[in-house]
Amino acid sequence: MTFATKYGPWALVAGASDGLGAAFAAGLAERGVNVVLLARRQAVLDQVAADIESRTSAQTRTLAVDLAQPGAAAAIAEATADLEIGFLVYCAGADPNYQPFLANPIEAAEAMVQRNCMVPCSYATTSLPRWSAEQRGIVIFGSGAGLAGGSTWSPTALPRRSTWSSPRRCGSELHDKGVDVVGLILGKTDTPALRQLEHSRGQISSLDEVPAGAVAVDDVIAEAFENLTNGRLVRVAM
Repeated sequence: MTFATKYGPWALVAGASDGLGAAFAAGLAERGVNVVLLARRQAVLDQVAADIESRTSAQTRTLAVDLAQPGAAAAIAEATADLEIGFLVYCAGADPNYQPFLANPIEAAEAMVQRNCMVPCSYATTSLPRWSAEQRGIVIFGSGAGLAGGSTWSPTALPRRSTWSSPRRCGSELHDKGVDVVGLILGKTDTPALRQLEHSRGQISSLDEVPAGAVAVDDVIAEAFENLTNGRLVRVAM
């Protein structure tokens, strides 16, 4: 059985505008799976889609949705109702502020919980029942921020801890139904967001510079594909 037969014909990648999400979408397309690219910025999604279609035979569909807004999961389900989606990659939910908890309004924390917890749960409730009789796959990205404390990590830690328990519980429940579930707990990864953060802090001199100790995106994506059938949490770049 080919990868596309097992997990296709379509995949939904949340957080597909750059970094890990865009790389995972490209990896799926290279394996013959069509991809729905989901993020907030339509113009950037269009660029990612054009790149994928120029290099592979996969089809793409772009979906500009702000996952921090109420109704996001319903909007996704409605926009993809005509597609047979067999693979979900949830790579959205990073903290865009990276500030101490009390330095931000409560709305910032609520948005984090919405992106990291509410949308995946709501989407799963709507979509997973259709997957029960099929061989499917789910990859959920988490963060090492949930492992340790830090002066600017508290807004991220709680919702990110939920991304640890979700793959384990979901994997246990769906394993006998043929759905492969893996959770990736990330350490320091060389993404555009990390470069922007470290550049703003003077830790790197240019956005073209690789942050010290950061693992390449391609290495993280390779770990994800290698562990799809293991049904467990995988720590990467830690």
